[in-house]
Amino acid sequence: MTSTYFESDPDFEPEDKRQFGYSRDKRDDCVRVVIALVVTPEGFPIAYEVLPGNTADKTTLRGFVQQIEAKYGKADRIWVMDRGIPTEEVLSEMRENDPPICYLVGTPRAHLSKLEAQLLEQPWRDVRPGVEVKLLLKEKELYILARSQQRLSKERAIRRRRLKKLWRRLAHLRRMHLSRDQLLIKLGQAKEEAGRGVWNLVQITVAQADSSATELLSYRLDKERVRVLRRREGRYLLRSNVLGIEPAQLWELYIQLTQIEEAFRNLKGDLAIRPIFHQLQERIEAHIFVAFIAYCLDVTLRRRLHKLAPGLTPRAVLEKFKSMQMIDVHLPTTDGRTVILPCYTQPEAEHRMLLHGLNLQLPAQPKPRITAAGTLAD
Repeated sequence: MTSTYFESDPDFEPEDKRQFGYSRDKRDDCVRVVIALVVTPEGFPIAYEVLPGNTADKTTLRGFVQQIEAKYGKADRIWVMDRGIPTEEVLSEMRENDPPICYLVGTPRAHLSKLEAQLLEQPWRDVRPGVEVKLLLKEKELYILARSQQRLSKERAIRRRRLKKLWRRLAHLRRMHLSRDQLLIKLGQAKEEAGRGVWNLVQITVAQADSSATELLSYRLDKERVRVLRRREGRYLLRSNVLGIEPAQLWELYIQLTQIEEAFRNLKGDLAIRPIFHQLQERIEAHIFVAFIAYCLDVTLRRRLHKLAPGLTPRAVLEKFKSMQMIDVHLPTTDGRTVILPCYTQPEAEHRMLLHGLNLQLPAQPKPRITAAGTLAD
């Protein structure tokens, strides 16, 4: 799920889908709508829904399950979700359903501490190069603790970079001549920049009364929290009620959530779903529908590139083909009419190579047209 905001006056009826809500784009000053997207395991979109902007993620799953089953039947499908989507109540309903509705969902890392002792007893199993898992069966659910070396390197690099930046900022604040109130404001800004995860790694003490700069602010690294964080970096805790499937396949299914995140980035970036200036709700939904169709074409091109031209992305292909344009050549005649020659520019070597790799052929050049008495004639 994602949201998109509007450049419009927020004076709408209560039943209008444009509502204020939590904005992932940090535009709380704008009304928005929520867009929910459902894709296949191969990444192809099969459905989407436009929801009111004040819709909470965790309230949408039950309705979507019913909608997909009504449209496509109760097939043997697995619902793969991020940790913010389902509630414990909905997961319990999915387990108790007849037949059970299969799911695979991410679990907050804080939940890892409750299972850490039991998971320590389980051996690591290789599922793919650089990825290991531990399995724990508990109360009709399978918990999968996955450790990714690639994710570990990424998270550790981000944490170190932010921690060094915060440490330099604190040292700079300690040298500044600030009142206690001014210091608290500066610390609030530093906390927002560092993020809660990194901020909690440093124990910061601010004196109660104004004093010298070095006495007013003191800080030290919480080594125990750093050790706990290091143990959890690069790890995912997943849970599923699917018991007869290989861990490697469950991992691959969960990683497909990154394709959905890429889809939302495409909608807001390459496919230019924003800005939206429409004032009528039906036009807004039509705008989002056009963006959805464009995304379907984007995914289709991506799949063709994966088979025929590995390493190329749809964005790169479209950038290369931007130089090919359709133009109209106007040629006036001696009797006052105009011959119009529509044509596209000839492909260059790299265009011909891409067309050959994608098994595509350019259409024939359009036929010329001629004006007669101020109008176009065939």
